[in-house]
Order: sequence, then structure tokens, then C-alpha cells
Amino acid sequence: MKFILGTKQHMTEYFTEDGKVVPATLIAAGPTVVTQVKTKDSDGYTAVQVGFGDRNPKNISKAVKGHVKELGNFRHIKEFRIEGAADCKVGDKFNISDIFKKGDVIVVSGTSKGKGFQSVIKRHGFHGGPRSHGQKHSEREPGSIGGGLRNRVPKGMRMAGRTGSDTITIKNLKVLEVDAENNALLVSGAVPGRRGTLLRVVGE
Repeated sequence: MKFILGTKQHMTEYFTEDGKVVPATLIAAGPTVVTQVKTKDSDGYTAVQVGFGDRNPKNISKAVKGHVKELGNFRHIKEFRIEGAADCKVGDKFNISDIFKKGDVIVVSGTSKGKGFQSVIKRHGFHGGPRSHGQKHSEREPGSIGGGLRNRVPKGMRMAGRTGSDTITIKNLKVLEVDAENNALLVSGAVPGRRGTLLRVVGE
């Protein structure tokens, strides 16, 4: 199974060999270091835990320091579940060029931009109330939520509330270029989050 951690950098345009232009996202991916290998016998499932990024040692708890030991001061520690036995061991280091190549199809997961508490207009795309017949302040009102339920609000009713900051997974993205020197990955389309958002990149 192919996987790596990275951070979103910015979006750009990419020109294919036949002259077409496609939207693309640059991801700074790797290097990652294996911090733990979980097995079914000891942990109940098989997974590979990796560390990525740098962090000031004074901001790392003693528990995490004791766990990773001398492997590094990682900003992010995440695990990827795998099927079967892992073909790596603790301390192994992976670069982007060791895992992915141009043309690979990948799945990217990350946290979307947080937008705070929003009305139904922005959150669900409601049209709002009419602007005519003397309705003066109903442009962004949700309108009726339906009757017949007495004093209850039906489950799943689309209303105002917290928007964004959700885990989003984008499938069928294509690797357009791999920059081994700068540990960068150029993928087709858009990925969730702002600049600097942590991304999980998994090969299909």
C-alpha cells in the first residue's frame, strides 16, 4: 500500500503534453519516518505509524518524546491501516519519489476550511425570501421548517450552524509530476483545506 503525509501549498495550472490546461495543486509531501509498526497479535490490527514535519522540542510532550525516542521531533504523527504484514520497520525513511510516480491515481484526505457559524444561505445554498410585496428584511431567512411535528425539529433539517472543518476525501486524483529534489507532488484538481493543511495521500 502506498501512502505519505504532506501539506497543501497552493493551486496552479498544468499544461499536458497535448496542450490542454488542467487545474493542479502542489503538495509538499514527505519525507516521513516510520515510528511504529502495529500488528494483529499485539494491537488487534495491522497499521504503520509515521511521523512528518519538524517541531520545536519544547512543545512536544514527554509521552510523545518517549514514544518516538531519537527518530525526530515530528509535528504530525499519523497511522495508516494496511492489509497483511508491513514490509517496513521502525526508523525507515520514505521520500515522495520512493512511493509515487507520474500517472499514479491517488486519494487525498484533509480538513476543509472552517467558516464558523453560518446561515442557511452560505451553508446549504438556500435562496432566501422574496424581495417583493413589502418583505423588507427576509433576504437571508430560512423560511418555514414544516408543520405537523408539534414542537419538534425533524432530524436532518437543514438549518444554520457550524460550517467547514470537516474531514473531506477526494478520490481519483492523478499525479501529474513528482519533484524528488524538493519533495513536492503535483496532483490534478483541488484538495481540501488552506495552505499548510495536513493531507493524507494514499495510492489506489
